[in-house]
Amino acid sequence: MKKNMAICWRLSLLVLILLTFSYKITDVYASSEKETLVFLTWADYMDPDLIKRFEEKFNTKLKQVYFESDEQREQKLALTSGQGYDLVVVSGAYVAAHTKRQWIAPLDFSQIPNIQHIAPRWRTAFPKTENYTVPYFWGTIGITYRKDLVSGEVNSWKQLFQPDESLRGKIGMFNDSKEVIGIALKALNYSINSKDRKELTEAEKLLITQKPFVKMYSTGDLVPKKVMVEGKVWMGMAYNGEALLLQERHPEIRFVVPEEGTGLWVDYLAVMQSSKKKELAMAFINFLNTPKNAAQLASFLNYATPNHAAEKFMPPEYLKNPLIYPNQEVLAKSEFFKKLSPRSERKRNLIFSKIVH
Repeated sequence: MKKNMAICWRLSLLVLILLTFSYKITDVYASSEKETLVFLTWADYMDPDLIKRFEEKFNTKLKQVYFESDEQREQKLALTSGQGYDLVVVSGAYVAAHTKRQWIAPLDFSQIPNIQHIAPRWRTAFPKTENYTVPYFWGTIGITYRKDLVSGEVNSWKQLFQPDESLRGKIGMFNDSKEVIGIALKALNYSINSKDRKELTEAEKLLITQKPFVKMYSTGDLVPKKVMVEGKVWMGMAYNGEALLLQERHPEIRFVVPEEGTGLWVDYLAVMQSSKKKELAMAFINFLNTPKNAAQLASFLNYATPNHAAEKFMPPEYLKNPLIYPNQEVLAKSEFFKKLSPRSERKRNLIFSKIVH
């Protein structure tokens, strides 16, 4: 009897040990599961190598969700009241509106020590950016074109909006009312942020006149479509970094900031108020702003970095490239895109809907 009891006791002890070991294994497995960080951003706006390194270092998975324009980003966020994302790339002009809607959270800069490397002018370029965001990149909009297909020198916005007959059906434009109408205003020597009815009417007429020459109203990202590389589009609007990527694919592609000046943009990284992974999101922002990482990312995307400490890791020819870092003459004739009033935005959306539909 005692022998049987001893055997039962030993079996019970063995079962208990096995159960305890099983629970520990389960706990270890659970703790090793990767968190997913959801990043709302432009397409092709990140270096895959940096993503891989971040994922390995922090045992996480970065999921990128793309938008094609500032307006589409606003629509995506409005649909969920800003929920479902951890990080977002937001244009400087929209940051204040995001804070008002409580979509983005104030940042804890003790968790982003690399903020010290960011040039102050970009941190304060727009309302609310200093406390809620970290500058990501800045740049220009210009004209990209096929030098072998377009005759003569391109140096004015008028050549895009009042094109030569040879360009009929060969022009590519952004599908973004703010930028298209803003640049049309610039072509007329008005402010890109004009609210004047007469000036907006003139811009509308200019765009209507241009429409037969336009092959496509698409996103600023012409690269995956290869329309210019293939010669389907000869001239179009482009962000400077996108144009430089296109140049790598075809030797006859050129980019110019027209003599009238242009619109300047600054993109920022922000953490969503609804995110449950704010610390991880800030760790990602800090990781990107390690000077070597910031230099690698800028070189990969061909954009100007606001991280001044990154410059010592970048080749001199990159820093001296006027298509990446425009000179003071260009900057003096250019403007930042500003957030317009709801009434002004509705007016521009109405004008643009007449053009693209």
